[in-house]
Amino acid sequence: MSLITLISDFGTTDYYVALLKAAIFRYEPTVTIIDISHDIKRHDIMEASFYLRSTYAHFPDKTIHLAAVNSFYDQKSELILIDHNNHYFIGPNNGLFSLIFPEVSADSVYLLAENITTFNQYDAVGSAIKNLGIHEQPSDFCFESVDFDRKISLQPVITSHQIRATIVHIDQFGNVIVNLDLKTFEDIRADRFYTIYYKSNDPITALASDYSDCMIGDVCAFFNTTGLLEIAINMGNAHELLNLNKNETIQINFG
Repeated sequence: MSLITLISDFGTTDYYVALLKAAIFRYEPTVTIIDISHDIKRHDIMEASFYLRSTYAHFPDKTIHLAAVNSFYDQKSELILIDHNNHYFIGPNNGLFSLIFPEVSADSVYLLAENITTFNQYDAVGSAIKNLGIHEQPSDFCFESVDFDRKISLQPVITSHQIRATIVHIDQFGNVIVNLDLKTFEDIRADRFYTIYYKSNDPITALASDYSDCMIGDVCAFFNTTGLLEIAINMGNAHELLNLNKNETIQINFG
C-alpha cells in the first residue's frame, strides 16, 4: 500500500481536490493520502517548495509526494516524476522541484506526460501512481528524456562578519521563518558573539531552544523543526506585533 502526500493551490472551497483524490483512488484504491496543504497561494511555486521541503523527509521511504501548483504554466505543460532521496515526487515541470533539490541530476527526472490540461491531469496522475506500484523503476514506464526546468532559490547574502537573510514564511501563529539554516549560521559565526537585527526592534543576542525557553510575551529566536531560523513571541504574534512581513530582511552581525 502506497503513502501519498498532496500539496496544491486548489483551495478547499471547490471540488478540485476531490477530483484529484477520486482519480488516485480509481487507479489505486488501497493507497493512503495525507494532505499537506491545499491553501498554497495561487501559482506560488516558492511557497509550495517551502511546504514540501519542510515535510517530505518526515515521511517513510518510497512515499509519493504529489504537487499540483501552477500546473498549467505553459501551453504544453509537462508532468514529471523525480526519484530522489528514496522518495518519489510528481508534479509540473515548472521549477518547483528545482527549488527544493537544486542538486538533482537529470537522470533522476522522468517525463510522465506532455500537454497536460484540466481534462487529462487527473488521469495522468492516477496512472503514474498505479505504475509506481507495479514497476520497480520509473524508467520502466516513463520517458527518460526531459528538459528539467531549474529555478534559482532565494539565498542569504553572506560575508565573513554578516548574514542578511530573508523572511520566507509566516505561519498561522504569526511566527516568522527565515531562509537561514543552523549549519550556515554556525559556520559563519565561528563561536563569535552575534546580534540579530529585525527592523527597529531591540536586537536579539541569544538563541532560545524553543517557545517555552522565553517568558510569555517575550521575543525569541531559535532554529525550528525545519532547521530554519524562526523569530517568535511566546503566546503572541510576531508578524503583527513586530511588524515583520514576508520578503523582508533580517540582519545578523558577528563580532
